[in-house]
Amino acid sequence: MIEKRIRGALFFLLFISGLILFQAGKPMAWAGENFLLGMSAAFNGPSKGLGVELYRGSMAYFAFLNESGGINGHHVNIVPLDDGYQPDPAIENTIKFLEDDDILCLFNYVGTPTVTRILPLLKGYKGHQKLLFFPFTGAEPQRQQPYRSYVFNLRASYVDELDGLVNRFLDSGRTRIAVFYQADAYGRSGWDGTRKALAARNRFLAGEATYRRGARFEDSMKRQVDILLRSKPDVVLSIGSYAACAAFIRDARDMGLDVPIANVSFVGSENLLVLLEKVGAKSGRDYTKNLVNTQIVPSYEDLSLPAVREYREYMDRYAPSPPPLTVESYLPLKYSFTSFEGFLNAKAMARILASYEEVPTSGIRWAAEFIRNADLGINAPVNFSPGNHQGLDKVYFTTVRDGKFVPLDEGLWQSWRK
Repeated sequence: MIEKRIRGALFFLLFISGLILFQAGKPMAWAGENFLLGMSAAFNGPSKGLGVELYRGSMAYFAFLNESGGINGHHVNIVPLDDGYQPDPAIENTIKFLEDDDILCLFNYVGTPTVTRILPLLKGYKGHQKLLFFPFTGAEPQRQQPYRSYVFNLRASYVDELDGLVNRFLDSGRTRIAVFYQADAYGRSGWDGTRKALAARNRFLAGEATYRRGARFEDSMKRQVDILLRSKPDVVLSIGSYAACAAFIRDARDMGLDVPIANVSFVGSENLLVLLEKVGAKSGRDYTKNLVNTQIVPSYEDLSLPAVREYREYMDRYAPSPPPLTVESYLPLKYSFTSFEGFLNAKAMARILASYEEVPTSGIRWAAEFIRNADLGINAPVNFSPGNHQGLDKVYFTTVRDGKFVPLDEGLWQSWRK
Protein backbone atom coordinates (compact mmCIF):
# COMPACT_ATOMS: atom_id res chain seq x y z
CA MET A 1 0.00 0.00 0.00
CA ILE A 2 2.81 2.39 0.97
CA GLU A 3 4.75 1.46 -2.20
CA LYS A 4 1.70 2.24 -4.33
CA ARG A 5 1.33 5.61 -2.67
CA ILE A 6 5.03 6.38 -3.20
CA ARG A 7 4.83 5.34 -6.85
CA GLY A 8 1.69 7.42 -7.25
CA ALA A 9 3.36 10.46 -5.70
CA LEU A 10 6.42 10.07 -7.90
CA PHE A 11 4.22 9.76 -11.00
CA PHE A 12 2.31 12.86 -9.99
CA LEU A 13 5.53 14.85 -9.48
CA LEU A 14 6.86 13.74 -12.86
CA PHE A 15 3.56 14.65 -14.50
CA ILE A 16 3.54 18.12 -12.92
CA SER A 17 7.19 18.69 -13.89
CA GLY A 18 6.44 17.75 -17.47
CA LEU A 19 3.38 19.98 -17.52
CA ILE A 20 5.42 22.93 -16.24
CA LEU A 21 7.99 22.42 -18.98
CA PHE A 22 5.23 22.18 -21.60
CA GLN A 23 3.55 25.36 -20.43
CA ALA A 24 6.89 27.19 -20.50
CA GLY A 25 6.94 26.78 -24.27
CA LYS A 26 8.40 23.28 -24.55
CA PRO A 27 11.81 24.68 -23.60
CA MET A 28 13.73 21.47 -24.06
CA ALA A 29 12.92 21.34 -27.80
CA TRP A 30 16.00 19.38 -28.75
CA ALA A 31 16.47 16.51 -31.14
CA GLY A 32 18.83 14.30 -29.19
CA GLU A 33 21.67 16.57 -28.15
CA ASN A 34 20.94 19.36 -30.61
CA PHE A 35 19.21 22.71 -30.71
CA LEU A 36 17.40 22.82 -34.06
CA LEU A 37 16.59 26.15 -35.74
CA GLY A 38 14.13 26.27 -38.63
CA MET A 39 15.20 28.40 -41.61
CA SER A 40 12.96 29.10 -44.61
CA ALA A 41 14.75 31.01 -47.39
CA ALA A 42 15.49 31.13 -51.11
CA PHE A 43 17.99 28.37 -51.80
CA ASN A 44 17.03 28.14 -55.47
CA GLY A 45 15.81 30.70 -58.00
CA PRO A 46 17.09 34.19 -58.87
CA SER A 47 17.57 35.19 -55.22
CA LYS A 48 19.24 31.99 -54.03
CA GLY A 49 22.52 33.76 -53.31
CA LEU A 50 20.93 35.53 -50.35
CA GLY A 51 19.60 32.41 -48.64
CA VAL A 52 22.71 30.36 -49.40
CA GLU A 53 25.18 32.95 -48.13
CA LEU A 54 23.18 33.78 -45.01
CA TYR A 55 23.04 30.05 -44.23
CA ARG A 56 26.76 29.57 -44.92
CA GLY A 57 27.77 32.45 -42.65
CA SER A 58 25.70 31.08 -39.77
CA MET A 59 26.99 27.55 -40.31
CA ALA A 60 30.60 28.78 -40.20
CA TYR A 61 30.04 29.98 -36.63
CA PHE A 62 27.94 26.98 -35.59
CA ALA A 63 30.61 24.62 -36.98
CA PHE A 64 33.17 26.28 -34.71
CA LEU A 65 30.75 26.27 -31.78
CA ASN A 66 29.86 22.60 -32.20
CA GLU A 67 33.49 21.56 -32.67
CA SER A 68 34.23 23.35 -29.39
CA GLY A 69 31.58 21.35 -27.55
CA GLY A 70 28.47 23.32 -28.42
CA ILE A 71 26.45 24.87 -25.62
CA ASN A 72 27.18 22.68 -22.61
CA GLY A 73 27.38 19.70 -24.91
CA HIS A 74 24.35 20.59 -27.02
CA HIS A 75 25.09 21.25 -30.68
CA VAL A 76 23.29 23.92 -32.71
CA ASN A 77 22.10 23.08 -36.22
CA ILE A 78 19.95 24.76 -38.87
CA VAL A 79 17.13 22.86 -40.56
CA PRO A 80 16.76 24.58 -43.96
CA LEU A 81 13.71 24.54 -46.24
CA ASP A 82 13.57 26.24 -49.64
CA ASP A 83 10.84 28.79 -50.35
CA GLY A 84 12.32 30.31 -53.52
CA TYR A 85 11.61 33.79 -52.10
CA GLN A 86 7.88 33.15 -52.55
CA PRO A 87 5.21 33.62 -49.84
CA ASP A 88 3.18 30.42 -50.28
CA PRO A 89 6.10 28.00 -49.85
CA ALA A 90 7.30 30.11 -46.89
CA ILE A 91 3.91 29.63 -45.23
CA GLU A 92 4.02 25.87 -45.85
CA ASN A 93 7.56 25.66 -44.46
CA THR A 94 6.61 27.66 -41.37
CA ILE A 95 3.67 25.39 -40.61
CA LYS A 96 6.01 22.38 -40.83
CA PHE A 97 8.40 24.04 -38.38
CA LEU A 98 5.61 25.02 -35.99
CA GLU A 99 4.23 21.48 -35.95
CA ASP A 100 7.68 19.93 -35.42
CA ASP A 101 8.34 19.77 -31.67
CA ASP A 102 12.07 19.29 -32.32
CA ILE A 103 12.37 22.78 -33.84
CA LEU A 104 13.09 25.25 -31.06
CA CYS A 105 12.50 28.47 -33.01
CA LEU A 106 12.56 30.07 -36.46
CA PHE A 107 15.80 31.65 -37.60
CA ASN A 108 17.37 33.50 -40.57
CA TYR A 109 14.23 33.82 -42.68
CA VAL A 110 14.94 35.77 -45.89
CA GLY A 111 12.77 38.47 -47.44
CA THR A 112 9.93 40.86 -46.73
CA PRO A 113 7.26 39.22 -48.95
CA THR A 114 7.87 35.91 -47.19
CA VAL A 115 8.27 37.16 -43.63
CA THR A 116 5.24 39.46 -43.73
CA ARG A 117 3.04 36.57 -44.84
CA ILE A 118 4.12 34.20 -42.06
CA LEU A 119 3.79 36.76 -39.24
CA PRO A 120 0.17 35.83 -38.38
CA LEU A 121 1.28 32.22 -37.86
CA LEU A 122 3.68 33.32 -35.13
CA LYS A 123 0.74 34.34 -32.94
CA GLY A 124 -0.35 30.71 -32.90
CA TYR A 125 -1.21 27.91 -35.31
CA LYS A 126 -3.34 25.02 -34.01
CA GLY A 127 -1.80 25.40 -30.56
CA HIS A 128 1.77 25.78 -31.87
CA GLN A 129 3.73 28.97 -31.28
CA LYS A 130 7.37 29.82 -31.90
CA LEU A 131 9.49 32.95 -32.09
CA LEU A 132 11.35 34.22 -35.16
CA PHE A 133 14.95 35.34 -34.68
CA PHE A 134 16.93 37.64 -36.97
CA PRO A 135 15.06 37.68 -40.28
CA PHE A 136 16.98 39.05 -43.26
CA THR A 137 14.66 42.00 -43.88
CA GLY A 138 14.52 45.59 -42.73
CA ALA A 139 10.76 45.98 -43.24
CA GLU A 140 8.46 47.47 -40.63
CA PRO A 141 5.64 44.92 -40.04
CA GLN A 142 7.68 42.68 -37.74
CA ARG A 143 8.89 45.79 -35.89
CA GLN A 144 5.37 46.99 -35.14
CA GLN A 145 2.34 45.67 -33.35
CA PRO A 146 0.73 43.22 -33.38
CA TYR A 147 3.80 41.17 -34.40
CA ARG A 148 6.85 42.82 -32.87
CA SER A 149 6.66 40.76 -29.68
CA TYR A 150 7.08 37.55 -31.72
CA VAL A 151 10.17 38.64 -33.68
CA PHE A 152 13.71 39.60 -32.65
CA ASN A 153 15.58 41.74 -35.20
CA LEU A 154 19.35 42.13 -35.25
CA ARG A 155 19.73 44.25 -38.42
CA ALA A 156 18.85 47.92 -38.87
CA SER A 157 15.59 48.71 -40.65
CA TYR A 158 15.04 49.91 -44.22
CA VAL A 159 13.75 53.13 -42.69
CA ASP A 160 17.21 53.62 -41.16
CA GLU A 161 18.97 52.79 -44.43
CA LEU A 162 16.81 54.97 -46.67
CA ASP A 163 16.74 57.86 -44.24
CA GLY A 164 20.54 57.82 -44.29
CA LEU A 165 20.70 57.71 -48.08
CA VAL A 166 18.12 60.45 -48.60
CA ASN A 167 19.80 62.81 -46.17
CA ARG A 168 23.29 62.24 -47.54
CA PHE A 169 22.18 62.86 -51.13
CA LEU A 170 20.10 65.90 -50.21
CA ASP A 171 23.07 67.30 -48.33
CA SER A 172 25.08 66.82 -51.54
CA GLY A 173 22.59 68.95 -53.45
CA ARG A 174 20.96 66.03 -55.26
CA THR A 175 17.29 66.78 -54.68
CA ARG A 176 15.61 64.91 -57.56
CA ILE A 177 15.48 61.46 -56.00
CA ALA A 178 13.67 58.66 -57.83
CA VAL A 179 13.06 55.05 -56.79
CA PHE A 180 13.20 51.72 -58.60
CA TYR A 181 11.53 49.05 -56.52
CA GLN A 182 10.10 45.55 -56.38
CA ALA A 183 6.30 45.57 -56.62
CA ASP A 184 5.53 43.82 -53.34
CA ALA A 185 5.72 44.35 -49.58
CA TYR A 186 9.51 44.72 -49.68
CA GLY A 187 9.60 47.31 -52.40
CA ARG A 188 6.64 49.23 -51.04
CA SER A 189 8.28 49.34 -47.64
CA GLY A 190 11.34 50.98 -49.21
CA TRP A 191 9.19 53.28 -51.35
CA ASP A 192 7.30 54.42 -48.26
CA GLY A 193 10.51 54.89 -46.28
CA THR A 194 11.96 57.05 -49.05
CA ARG A 195 8.84 59.21 -49.25
CA LYS A 196 8.83 59.75 -45.50
CA ALA A 197 12.52 60.65 -45.43
CA LEU A 198 11.97 63.15 -48.24
CA ALA A 199 8.85 64.61 -46.60
CA ALA A 200 10.86 65.28 -43.44
CA ARG A 201 13.01 67.60 -45.59
CA ASN A 202 10.02 69.06 -47.49
CA ARG A 203 10.89 67.14 -50.64
CA PHE A 204 8.99 64.71 -52.88
CA LEU A 205 9.81 61.78 -55.16
CA ALA A 206 10.98 62.85 -58.60
CA GLY A 207 9.83 59.59 -60.17
CA GLU A 208 9.28 55.88 -59.62
CA ALA A 209 9.31 52.59 -61.54
CA THR A 210 8.59 49.03 -60.46
CA TYR A 211 9.33 45.45 -61.51
CA ARG A 212 7.83 42.09 -60.59
CA ARG A 213 9.43 39.89 -57.94
CA GLY A 214 11.32 36.98 -59.50
CA ALA A 215 12.89 39.00 -62.32
CA ARG A 216 16.16 37.61 -63.60
CA PHE A 217 19.31 39.34 -64.75
CA GLU A 218 18.54 38.32 -68.34
CA ASP A 219 15.27 40.28 -68.23
CA SER A 220 15.09 43.76 -69.76
CA MET A 221 14.62 46.80 -67.51
CA LYS A 222 14.62 49.28 -70.40
CA ARG A 223 10.98 50.21 -69.85
CA GLN A 224 11.68 51.07 -66.20
CA VAL A 225 14.76 53.09 -67.19
CA ASP A 226 12.76 54.99 -69.81
CA ILE A 227 10.11 55.90 -67.19
CA LEU A 228 12.76 57.23 -64.83
CA LEU A 229 14.64 59.10 -67.54
CA ARG A 230 11.53 61.19 -68.10
CA SER A 231 11.59 62.31 -64.46
CA LYS A 232 15.17 63.61 -64.85
CA PRO A 233 16.48 62.24 -61.53
CA ASP A 234 19.90 63.10 -60.17
CA VAL A 235 19.95 59.93 -58.04
CA VAL A 236 18.02 56.62 -58.05
CA LEU A 237 17.40 54.54 -54.93
CA SER A 238 16.82 50.84 -55.67
CA ILE A 239 14.85 48.55 -53.40
CA GLY A 240 15.11 45.13 -55.00
CA SER A 241 16.95 41.83 -55.34
CA TYR A 242 20.41 41.51 -56.84
CA ALA A 243 19.42 40.01 -60.22
CA ALA A 244 16.81 42.67 -60.96
CA CYS A 245 18.92 45.55 -59.63
CA ALA A 246 21.92 44.44 -61.67
CA ALA A 247 19.71 44.29 -64.78
CA PHE A 248 18.44 47.80 -64.03
CA ILE A 249 21.96 49.17 -63.55
CA ARG A 250 23.08 47.55 -66.81
CA ASP A 251 20.20 49.04 -68.82
CA ALA A 252 20.37 52.40 -67.04
CA ARG A 253 24.02 52.87 -67.95
CA ASP A 254 23.47 51.64 -71.52
CA MET A 255 20.62 54.17 -71.93
CA GLY A 256 22.59 57.11 -70.56
CA LEU A 257 21.30 57.29 -67.00
CA ASP A 258 24.65 57.87 -65.33
CA VAL A 259 23.55 59.38 -62.00
CA PRO A 260 24.45 57.65 -58.71
CA ILE A 261 22.38 54.51 -58.08
CA ALA A 262 22.03 53.33 -54.49
CA ASN A 263 20.85 49.91 -53.28
CA VAL A 264 19.77 48.88 -49.80
CA SER A 265 21.50 46.04 -47.95
CA PHE A 266 19.05 43.29 -48.96
CA VAL A 267 20.32 43.44 -52.53
CA GLY A 268 23.33 41.23 -51.75
CA SER A 269 26.30 43.33 -52.77
CA GLU A 270 28.71 40.63 -53.91
CA ASN A 271 26.07 38.74 -55.93
CA LEU A 272 25.19 42.05 -57.60
CA LEU A 273 28.85 42.75 -58.32
CA VAL A 274 29.44 39.34 -59.88
CA LEU A 275 26.68 39.97 -62.44
CA LEU A 276 27.83 43.52 -63.24
CA GLU A 277 31.45 42.50 -63.73
CA LYS A 278 30.44 39.56 -65.90
CA VAL A 279 28.38 41.69 -68.28
CA GLY A 280 31.01 44.44 -68.17
CA ALA A 281 33.71 42.02 -69.29
CA LYS A 282 31.61 41.16 -72.35
CA SER A 283 30.68 44.72 -73.29
CA GLY A 284 33.92 46.41 -72.30
CA ARG A 285 31.99 48.84 -70.09
CA ASP A 286 32.39 49.49 -66.37
CA TYR A 287 28.95 49.14 -64.76
CA THR A 288 30.27 49.54 -61.22
CA LYS A 289 30.84 53.31 -61.23
CA ASN A 290 28.74 55.65 -59.11
CA LEU A 291 27.18 52.87 -57.05
CA VAL A 292 26.29 53.09 -53.37
CA ASN A 293 25.15 50.13 -51.28
CA THR A 294 24.04 50.50 -47.70
CA GLN A 295 25.12 47.73 -45.32
CA ILE A 296 23.93 46.85 -41.85
CA VAL A 297 27.18 45.15 -40.83
CA PRO A 298 30.74 46.56 -40.94
CA SER A 299 33.07 45.77 -43.80
CA TYR A 300 34.50 42.25 -43.66
CA GLU A 301 37.77 43.86 -44.77
CA ASP A 302 38.08 45.72 -41.44
CA LEU A 303 40.53 43.43 -39.67
CA SER A 304 40.60 45.71 -36.62
CA LEU A 305 37.27 44.15 -35.59
CA PRO A 306 37.47 40.83 -33.69
CA ALA A 307 34.29 39.52 -35.37
CA VAL A 308 35.76 40.13 -38.83
CA ARG A 309 38.90 38.16 -37.96
CA GLU A 310 36.77 35.31 -36.57
CA TYR A 311 34.43 35.35 -39.56
CA ARG A 312 37.21 35.13 -42.12
CA GLU A 313 39.04 32.45 -40.13
CA TYR A 314 35.94 30.23 -39.73
CA MET A 315 34.78 30.72 -43.33
CA ASP A 316 38.24 29.64 -44.49
CA ARG A 317 38.53 26.77 -42.00
CA TYR A 318 35.09 25.21 -42.42
CA ALA A 319 34.20 26.36 -45.98
CA PRO A 320 30.50 25.70 -45.31
CA SER A 321 28.62 24.25 -48.26
CA PRO A 322 25.22 25.43 -49.50
CA PRO A 323 22.39 23.37 -48.01
CA PRO A 324 21.83 20.08 -49.87
CA LEU A 325 18.47 21.32 -51.19
CA THR A 326 20.26 23.90 -53.37
CA VAL A 327 19.99 22.01 -56.64
CA GLU A 328 20.71 24.87 -59.06
CA SER A 329 24.26 25.77 -60.01
CA TYR A 330 25.77 28.17 -57.51
CA LEU A 331 29.37 29.14 -56.80
CA PRO A 332 29.72 30.10 -53.11
CA LEU A 333 31.36 33.42 -52.31
CA LYS A 334 34.56 33.49 -50.29
CA TYR A 335 33.29 36.38 -48.15
CA SER A 336 30.24 38.62 -48.38
CA PHE A 337 28.22 41.08 -46.36
CA THR A 338 25.36 38.57 -46.41
CA SER A 339 27.36 35.67 -44.97
CA PHE A 340 28.93 38.04 -42.44
CA GLU A 341 25.42 38.99 -41.32
CA GLY A 342 24.57 35.29 -41.01
CA PHE A 343 27.72 34.83 -38.94
CA LEU A 344 26.70 37.63 -36.54
CA ASN A 345 23.17 36.23 -36.37
CA ALA A 346 24.64 32.91 -35.26
CA LYS A 347 26.85 34.56 -32.63
CA ALA A 348 23.87 36.43 -31.19
CA MET A 349 21.72 33.28 -31.29
CA ALA A 350 24.39 31.33 -29.44
CA ARG A 351 24.39 33.93 -26.66
CA ILE A 352 20.63 33.57 -26.33
CA LEU A 353 20.76 29.77 -26.37
CA ALA A 354 23.44 29.77 -23.68
CA SER A 355 21.19 31.85 -21.41
CA TYR A 356 18.22 29.66 -22.30
CA GLU A 357 20.08 26.45 -21.52
CA GLU A 358 20.95 27.74 -18.05
CA VAL A 359 17.28 28.30 -17.11
CA PRO A 360 15.19 26.44 -19.71
CA THR A 361 11.96 26.65 -17.71
CA SER A 362 11.93 30.43 -18.21
CA GLY A 363 11.65 30.00 -22.00
CA ILE A 364 13.66 31.32 -24.91
CA ARG A 365 11.79 34.64 -24.96
CA TRP A 366 13.03 35.39 -21.45
CA ALA A 367 16.58 34.41 -22.44
CA ALA A 368 16.51 36.77 -25.43
CA GLU A 369 14.85 39.71 -23.68
CA PHE A 370 17.51 39.81 -21.00
CA ILE A 371 20.50 40.00 -23.32
CA ARG A 372 22.43 43.09 -22.22
CA ASN A 373 25.49 44.64 -23.88
CA ALA A 374 26.28 41.49 -25.86
CA ASP A 375 29.65 42.02 -27.54
CA LEU A 376 29.64 40.42 -30.99
CA GLY A 377 33.00 41.95 -31.85
CA ILE A 378 31.85 44.83 -34.06
CA ASN A 379 32.02 47.74 -31.56
CA ALA A 380 28.22 47.87 -31.36
CA PRO A 381 26.73 46.10 -28.31
CA VAL A 382 23.45 44.23 -28.69
CA ASN A 383 20.65 44.84 -26.23
CA PHE A 384 17.18 43.35 -26.05
CA SER A 385 14.42 43.88 -23.51
CA PRO A 386 10.70 43.10 -23.20
CA GLY A 387 9.97 46.44 -24.85
CA ASN A 388 12.80 46.34 -27.39
CA HIS A 389 13.37 43.54 -29.90
CA GLN A 390 15.70 45.61 -32.12
CA GLY A 391 19.35 44.69 -31.57
CA LEU A 392 21.30 47.02 -33.88
CA ASP A 393 20.49 50.16 -35.87
CA LYS A 394 23.78 51.30 -37.41
CA VAL A 395 24.00 51.80 -41.20
CA TYR A 396 27.23 51.71 -43.24
CA PHE A 397 27.74 53.19 -46.73
CA THR A 398 29.87 51.38 -49.31
CA THR A 399 30.90 51.78 -52.94
CA VAL A 400 32.86 49.72 -55.48
CA ARG A 401 36.61 50.15 -55.67
CA ASP A 402 39.13 47.67 -57.13
CA GLY A 403 36.47 45.05 -57.66
CA LYS A 404 34.92 45.06 -54.19
CA PHE A 405 32.53 47.06 -52.05
CA VAL A 406 34.47 49.21 -49.60
CA PRO A 407 33.50 51.97 -47.13
CA LEU A 408 32.45 55.13 -48.96
CA ASP A 409 34.70 58.04 -48.04
CA GLU A 410 33.73 61.69 -47.74
CA GLY A 411 35.61 62.56 -50.90
CA LEU A 412 33.18 60.61 -53.08
CA TRP A 413 30.18 62.24 -51.44
CA GLN A 414 31.77 65.58 -52.23
CA SER A 415 32.41 64.59 -55.85
CA TRP A 416 28.66 64.06 -56.27
CA ARG A 417 27.82 67.51 -54.94
CA LYS A 418 25.70 69.62 -57.30
